[in-house]
Amino acid sequence: MNQIVKFLREEDGAQVIEYALIIAVVSIFIVIALRGLTNGTGFSAFINRVTNCLTGTTTSSCS
Repeated sequence: MNQIVKFLREEDGAQVIEYALIIAVVSIFIVIALRGLTNGTGFSAFINRVTNCLTGTTTSSCS
């Protein structure tokens, strides 16, 4: 009987669930942020725009 009570009071599994929820929320935030940064043009176009701005290839779309 003591083993059952001890098992029911254990809270180690709750921490794993909390970390999983935190990771899920952060992942959703990153996806939303990247979608906003790409302006509907796709992620590869966003990377190309950043690369061009950093290398000095073009300055028209750097702001």
